[in-house]
Amino acid sequence: MIVVTGATGTVGSKIVQGLRERGESVRALLRDPAAAPAEWDAGVRPVAADFADPASLDAALAGADAVYLLVAVHPEMAAHERNVIDAAVRTGRGPRVVLHAAAGLEQRPEGVRFVGAHVSGFDHLVASGLPWTVLAPNGFYQNFLGMAAAVRAGRLTVPGGTGAVSYVDARDVADAAVEALTGEGHEGAIHTLTGPAALTHGEIAEQLGAAAGREVGYLAAEPAAALAGMLGAGWDPWRAEGMVELYGLYAAGLASAVAPDLAKLTGRPARSFAEFAAEHAAVLRGEGSG
Repeated sequence: MIVVTGATGTVGSKIVQGLRERGESVRALLRDPAAAPAEWDAGVRPVAADFADPASLDAALAGADAVYLLVAVHPEMAAHERNVIDAAVRTGRGPRVVLHAAAGLEQRPEGVRFVGAHVSGFDHLVASGLPWTVLAPNGFYQNFLGMAAAVRAGRLTVPGGTGAVSYVDARDVADAAVEALTGEGHEGAIHTLTGPAALTHGEIAEQLGAAAGREVGYLAAEPAAALAGMLGAGWDPWRAEGMVELYGLYAAGLASAVAPDLAKLTGRPARSFAEFAAEHAAVLRGEGSG
């Protein structure tokens, strides 16, 4: 039995689907099991759990053979990862933990809180003695769908400077996760998951524009202006500040490496951004929801 945290999210929901397609029994951790997707079949058991409540995690992980550990961006995300790992240890079964981290984990960049939280979780996982695997994806193509209104207005404005980023499709990450959870030979491995090419945000704007059928220009926002915009849009300050830090890493060109790991795990090439944009052209044009 495989436990999946973050089971209704962008990646987690696709992992659950992929595991069921392989006939695996899944225990899906949710804050509210009543919110489980209607399409889940009897092979998916929704279980109430809270990352901050060790007792709920003990019950949720009991009997697990493997755990996909994906926590939401949150000021306590490092503690949340550690809490799940500790609960996995307390099962006494030694389940393999596949930690969903972030590209750049091995470089341990300073001043990027999201990556720093994953570094803390990873160190705790290694020290736990549990068998482990890390999947470290770069930023997702899907994030740009949230910018569709701006694309329709002919602009892409992020504090990404001129650095190139090897963004990746979340569906490819989920496929890699299914392989890591069900396959052999991944123990002790850190798999960096990227798309097939590193693109500047100017190039991304061009490809979004090609799919949307209009010219889209890129404006490299200043970090302070980007932060003010996020806060003005109601973002939590911790998350907004963290996003600016992450874009600073992008702007410095520190997320441009293209790794072969995804293709090795899935047996096929990673989807390109152009393919992704074309597939979601209707959303980018305002004609559909995804």
